[in-house]
Amino acid sequence: MGYETPTPIQAQAIPKVLAGHDVLGVAQTGTGKTAAFSLPMIHKLHLERYGGQFRPIRVLILTPTRELATQIEENILDYTQNIKLFSATLFGGVSQQRQVQKLRRGVDIVVATPGRLLDLQDQGFVNLKHLEYFVLDEADTMMDMGFIHDLRRIIKHLPKERQSLFFSATMPPNILQFASTMLRDPERIEVAPESSAAETVDQRLMFVNQGDKKDLLVHLLKKEEVETALVFTRTKYGADKVVRFLNRNKIKSEAIHGNKTQPQRDRAMKAFRKGDLNILVATDIAARGIDVTGVSHVINYEIPNISETYVHRIGRTGRAGASGVAWSLVNESDERKYMMEIQRLMDLEVPVIEDHPWHNDMDSIPLKPERGSRGESNDGSQRRKDSKKSSDRNRSNHSRKPAQHKNSHTNQRQRNDDGSEKPAKAGSFNRNKFRKKKKNTFGSSGRKLKPDGNTSSRQS
Repeated sequence: MGYETPTPIQAQAIPKVLAGHDVLGVAQTGTGKTAAFSLPMIHKLHLERYGGQFRPIRVLILTPTRELATQIEENILDYTQNIKLFSATLFGGVSQQRQVQKLRRGVDIVVATPGRLLDLQDQGFVNLKHLEYFVLDEADTMMDMGFIHDLRRIIKHLPKERQSLFFSATMPPNILQFASTMLRDPERIEVAPESSAAETVDQRLMFVNQGDKKDLLVHLLKKEEVETALVFTRTKYGADKVVRFLNRNKIKSEAIHGNKTQPQRDRAMKAFRKGDLNILVATDIAARGIDVTGVSHVINYEIPNISETYVHRIGRTGRAGASGVAWSLVNESDERKYMMEIQRLMDLEVPVIEDHPWHNDMDSIPLKPERGSRGESNDGSQRRKDSKKSSDRNRSNHSRKPAQHKNSHTNQRQRNDDGSEKPAKAGSFNRNKFRKKKKNTFGSSGRKLKPDGNTSSRQS
């Protein structure tokens, strides 16, 4: 396949997997994680052939998206082309008939998304009692997509004596906590910081008003240097809207997201890989399975509000040592704050391109805002303002306490020995006389709210 030397994640992970250790692998996208976990497992499966007539499932690889499952199986088919090992891919959106037929014939390796795996397991087509290797790929995306309950259901069916491998581009605390319940004395392998973006990617910002983003996008995509581009939006509706605008401007493009059928997604990906389609507009979840060499540009049409997502996005270009370009269109609103957090995560200040017709002359976004600088308005200065308000309020409350304590006695109504109220002294001011009595109402209708056992009524 043209592999000559292992990537850093492969060089460290393969010996650990061969030695039988559980592995927690952290590496940015495009560094060869698939080969890092699949090559040693295939090697061991080949040496430890199953002696029975029926071929049981011995490897389960879980992935969050259909595209990623398909990509992993393509690699496994390449790795096993001269070995008698069989694999199947299980994912939703298509008929299960062909998948069931493969399972009935017997497979060694199953690559699956959680939903379809559970469906076939409930129908009795999947038996994991003989499983030897369990791989969870893109664990952080699994959590983002809400697969935690499905994962727990699947794990209950796995044998306790197994080798478990977790691989992901990022490893936030919730993943670490989940991994601690799944892995036994794992070997942690981290070949690059979680916050690092590919060094081969040239990152640039463009300040633009939200209403001008579509025109700027068309302007960028018509540049000669843009050979193939992956455009990211935050929502499915936004992806479709961008595609319609590009097509009206005679720029051929397709959208890929969760609302597209599997045949539609397959056609778009096939055309993008072959070069028949140069512009692909995608949401973050759908793009996790896009492993296409030669993507020249990644364009963040909308800035993600999760900093790690930005790292995943730009990792679609500059893969396998190639160079790439990432442009981010930052509007005048919340995206400045998102970009500030992204820069802090990467510990990198992204340069701004001003040479375009829709440039918005906003303040730069500094990596580490200085005390009192304008770039701090969304972060540091606001925290100091809030802190100052809080301290001023505390000082004010402290200074008022003696007066409140005094008033609490002087404002009490003076009464005679028989309990009747004494007349107010001449010239004195009775606050209670002019204080409006609060009505106990509920909502705007003015209906009285009857106090129940859990409601305490105020007494004047």
